[in-house]
Amino acid sequence: MTEVVAALIWNNNQFLICQRPAHKSNPLLWEFVGGKVEAGETGEQALIRECREELAITPKVGKVFTEVVHKYPDITVHLTLYHAEISEGTPQMLEHNDIRWITPDEIPNYEFCPADIVILKKIQEEKGAAHTYVSF
Repeated sequence: MTEVVAALIWNNNQFLICQRPAHKSNPLLWEFVGGKVEAGETGEQALIRECREELAITPKVGKVFTEVVHKYPDITVHLTLYHAEISEGTPQMLEHNDIRWITPDEIPNYEFCPADIVILKKIQEEKGAAHTYVSF
């Protein structure tokens, strides 16, 4: 099983999503910023590294929002989604095709990676509550 981490970053009532590049798996689908945990890294360390590599931001990583195990045809991932906030930088498209800030009500307008579907349902269920009590 591959360990993957991602960030749930809120800005008022919107959260950050990223569109995968056309040349990678799940091309042009939307996801949360993040990636694989490398050997010797904690989830938090991996998330900080991935946010720097993909968006040129340094996040402050908070508590776990949720965890999901998803089986793709070629890989099984254990995805841990952390609450996070931007402590340095402004998101830039260093790797992604596009980045957007969306509200929970806008989720149906985007096609997301399959592993994120359960997470998005939880965000929709909690509507605005998820971002009002971020614990660090």
